[in-house]
Amino acid sequence: MARVTQNLHTHSTFCDGKNTIAQMAESALSHGLTSIGFSGHAFTPHDTSYCMKLSDYESYREEILRQRQLYSGKMSVFVGLEQDYFSAVPAIPTDYIIGSVHYVEKSGVFISVDETRADIENAAVKLYGGDIYAFLEDYYALVSDVYDKMRCDIVGHIDLCEKFNSDSSLFDREHPRYTAAYKNAVDKLVSQGRIFEINTGAMSRGYTDQPYPHRGVLEYIAKRGGKITLSSDSHSADTVNYKLDEMLGYAVSCGFTDRYELCDGGSFEAVSIV
Repeated sequence: MARVTQNLHTHSTFCDGKNTIAQMAESALSHGLTSIGFSGHAFTPHDTSYCMKLSDYESYREEILRQRQLYSGKMSVFVGLEQDYFSAVPAIPTDYIIGSVHYVEKSGVFISVDETRADIENAAVKLYGGDIYAFLEDYYALVSDVYDKMRCDIVGHIDLCEKFNSDSSLFDREHPRYTAAYKNAVDKLVSQGRIFEINTGAMSRGYTDQPYPHRGVLEYIAKRGGKITLSSDSHSADTVNYKLDEMLGYAVSCGFTDRYELCDGGSFEAVSIV
């Protein structure tokens, strides 16, 4: 049976994770991973509640490199960052960048996409005249721009706006304005050769029973010839490989035959999943 042995989306106590980099690396090896990447939340000036401090960047990188030495010959360890659209420019060398959108800015107000459902509902009323689809269109407009803005390798949880929509009561994911918005973003990012992650983070934290992206979005990525990687967006040592093997079947059912892994030489290479 095929297995996923790499996870490039993990967080530690340098940002909003629960465990240290050393604890995360130890767990990764014990769960059978052959490579792990650390993707601490890059510093975001308007919201410092969850991200790394600029003053900690060098220590963060040094600790990852220390783990790389410790696990040499046993497991590959990569230096990454998760850059939000509004994050500061990376201040350290990295092996890869995950580009994500956690906020929409409207009239000088930053609206969190994944903090609470109420944040989105209130913003839709106060800033968008009750038009939730206008908010979602703005969200995907930012998503479509993540490579141009960040030169990222991986597109993080492309439909993060689904976090509080498991029952489709926040918005209709089949609404033509919504489907047009995500398709425009996918089309641009596929044309730029970006890799999209299948992300089980909201599942492990109990928000939904579906990964990002939702099936309709993932099937469209496959239809357009997009690339995927699998990650758990882990914030604790016990979720470093959360349901990743199960996601192989999900990927195949959506039309994929390969996933992509970061290699020690720095390139992303296709790995068969069928």
